[in-house]
Amino acid sequence: MAGPKEQPLPPDVIGNDEATEVLRAFVLDGGLSIAFMRAFEEPDMWGLLLVDIARHAARAYARESSFTEHEALRRIVDMFEAEIARPMDIGATTPRSQ
Repeated sequence: MAGPKEQPLPPDVIGNDEATEVLRAFVLDGGLSIAFMRAFEEPDMWGLLLVDIARHAARAYARESSFTEHEALRRIVDMFEAEIARPMDIGATTPRSQ
């Protein structure tokens, strides 16, 4: 089922049968709702994925706001570290079958 304000597919995955979607994220009522699949054999690969997402987000802020890429990335990392240290809401993970 398609979601509201769905993002377009990246050009390099269109028509590529080897591509696998591993993460969807939606902002809903001021919170985050995600769907994901484990996708990697080792959990440390999620760290790499999260860093890649943070870098892309920092570049977008540098392009679309008054933040530099460095400032935006620093703020993202600072919040990540603060949330790891003292979670505001740890949420819940529901298996796909539910």
